[in-house]
Amino acid sequence: MEPVTPDPKKLRRTAWILVAIMIVGGILILKAYEKRTQEGESDNRPSFVTQIAVQKDLTFIRQDGELEDLMSLKGKVLVVQSLPQSQPDAMTTGVMKRLSKRFANSDDFALVTLMLDPGKPEELQDELEKLAAELGATLPQWTVATNDRPTLHKFIKNEFKANMLPHEEEAEWLYDGSLVLIDRNRHVRRAVIPQKRGGAAYVAAFDFGQAKGWDEEGIKTGTGKTNRQELEVLLGKTIESLLTEKTDDSGQKGGATVLYVGLGFAFLFLLLLIKSRISRKQARL
Repeated sequence: MEPVTPDPKKLRRTAWILVAIMIVGGILILKAYEKRTQEGESDNRPSFVTQIAVQKDLTFIRQDGELEDLMSLKGKVLVVQSLPQSQPDAMTTGVMKRLSKRFANSDDFALVTLMLDPGKPEELQDELEKLAAELGATLPQWTVATNDRPTLHKFIKNEFKANMLPHEEEAEWLYDGSLVLIDRNRHVRRAVIPQKRGGAAYVAAFDFGQAKGWDEEGIKTGTGKTNRQELEVLLGKTIESLLTEKTDDSGQKGGATVLYVGLGFAFLFLLLLIKSRISRKQARL
């Protein structure tokens, strides 16, 4: 049986179809990406930093002597303060107290203070009770807790994405004093501030020490409020925003949509390529 010569016109047509699909697919993916970028620039929803995995959860002892963990507070919006008992922080403590009053009637909101410098195990209960009394922290809204130093410090650095590992130098504690905001699904969140002149939004950590530094440098907010006051307002608004969110990740599906579109076109391209090769083999028979 004589071999059949493939029809050059059909081969060219198939090639042009494949090229057209690649071009159209590339354009659609680019447009989807641009749309997602534009949405991100104007989106003021709290930014995702990381999610605290179940297997990496933090177990701690509370001021009432009970053992608990962060998972026990799942479903609530949390504000977490890290604090050495030997080194009070009146600034962030003041913010925590005001948040306690503001959201006193919300069962979906809770505060947690993690004591960075626990002493001997037999003294923990007294230390936690004393710190809770100094803060004005009462259960169930405000938990004061701790764990052994290495475990606690590693958790704060790795899971809260703190800018340093808490440590002591010359009798002074050095640590990231930012308040950590956690949503109902254990995501660490930060505020997103759209830029008035366009461009990428500014993602703000709730670092009141940094805001204090800006105030001391004379940096103005343009609103009549200090940087610390503006940051506290932003924190309150962000908490209110998270309290209205459902317990799912629907807000993070935009990036996946772009990926699925790209995979869809790649799969279609692969099918046409296979079809083209089958046609060539049949032409040779």
